[in-house]
Amino acid sequence: MSLTKVKHIVLVLSGKGGVGKSSVTTQLALSLALAGHSVGVLDVDLTGPSIPRMFSIEDEKVTQAPGGWLPVTVHEADPARNIGSLKVISLGFLLPKRGDAVVWRGPKKTAMVRQFLTDVFWGETDYLLIDTPPGTSDEHISLAETLLQSTTPDQMAGAVVVTTPQAVATADVRKELNFCTKTGIRVLGVVENMSGFVCPNCSECTDIFMSGGGKSMAADFNVPFLGSVPIDPQFVVLVESGRVPEYPAGTQVEGVEFAPGKDDEDTTGETADVVVKRKTFVQKYRACSLEPIFRRITSDVVAAAA
Repeated sequence: MSLTKVKHIVLVLSGKGGVGKSSVTTQLALSLALAGHSVGVLDVDLTGPSIPRMFSIEDEKVTQAPGGWLPVTVHEADPARNIGSLKVISLGFLLPKRGDAVVWRGPKKTAMVRQFLTDVFWGETDYLLIDTPPGTSDEHISLAETLLQSTTPDQMAGAVVVTTPQAVATADVRKELNFCTKTGIRVLGVVENMSGFVCPNCSECTDIFMSGGGKSMAADFNVPFLGSVPIDPQFVVLVESGRVPEYPAGTQVEGVEFAPGKDDEDTTGETADVVVKRKTFVQKYRACSLEPIFRRITSDVVAAAA
């Protein structure tokens, strides 16, 4: 079993599509790596694999090894900066073209999920995050059965459930919480994503989808509420173009003025363009306004998974 050296497995679930599970998974992975943990990301959203795009590594290919696959490396560990390694696997790496449709029936999806769980060589990994498709379909059932049968209780940390604030989303996500109850998967907490929009000009946050639905739902199910995450266009800029996020003076995150993280590298005599090109994706993420939010969420997930 390829998961034997994985210490903690965390599922990212939602009964609703389009709530930002992949975005949450990506930022949890980056935050864990910034905390010094070695991280793996398994994308089992077979018909809409977006993890390669989220990490800007769509052109990478999976390496075949005797008996399985080697995951794609986003970045290696950097002990000097206390940054852990980050590796990912996705069906997106196996498709000939990015736009190719995956038209598979349930049994083939089930077989692919099981293959991902058994044939990927993760090695020593602190946290494996599993990005799932919406709903409670074949992939979820196969995932839950395989993990619960093949891992120890200490390995199977639980699930982070993602929703958006409005009632039409929380109604579907409640079904996912019921799915966790029926399958015996512990809920580590609920993240309310898209809870407001951060204006790129004035940094004001507007509740375009209302707010508070995720917190109320967590209270109804007596599970932890991990926090609210606004939409930040600068995170999209980072994903799509690789540019370091930039904000107007006075930008506040959770009521505190935001100060982007600084790297401890010596850049004396180098132009800004050279420095930016050399920075890894995770280093650039330190300048994102969502980083302090996910740092706190990740800390709570780590505490709950311990």
